[in-house]
Parts: sequence; structure tokens; C-alpha cells
Amino acid sequence: MDGERGADDAERRIEVPLGALAPDVLRRLIEEFVTRDGTDYGAVERTLGEKVAAVMRQLAAGEAAILVDPERETVDIVARERGGR
Repeated sequence: MDGERGADDAERRIEVPLGALAPDVLRRLIEEFVTRDGTDYGAVERTLGEKVAAVMRQLAAGEAAILVDPERETVDIVARERGGR
């Protein structure tokens, strides 16, 4: 992805506050995220529950964020940049 397109992507994405989602919706979103093809959790295999709990901790600690791209109709969970947002 080139830098210009990356900037456009970042500008149109909207951060969803953690408390804005019902607990069951949040869990399903995280489950979908952790089971995506290409998601790598290292050499140690973890259960779905462990993966979900780890992402939940990152979201609660502000280390990750839920971003919605209304134009592409996608939702993603991304690591925050240190010192960012």
C-alpha cells in the first residue's frame, strides 16, 4: 500500500469506543477478528477464549482500537501507535 492511499484509509476510518458495543456484539467481533486467515499468534497455540481475552485486554488498556471504514463497510481491530491517538 502506498503512503498516499494509507493516509486516505486512516482519514475515513472511525474509531468505535469500546463501551459503544453490546458485550455479545463485541465478543463476536473479536472472535471474527482472531479467526481471520493470516492472523498469527506466534509459536504457541492458544484457544479461541484465550485469543479473545488477549484482544479484550488490549482494547481495555487502550493498546488496540476498533476501527470502522464506512466506505468499504469493514471493521478492524488495530494496534495503537505508541503515543498516538
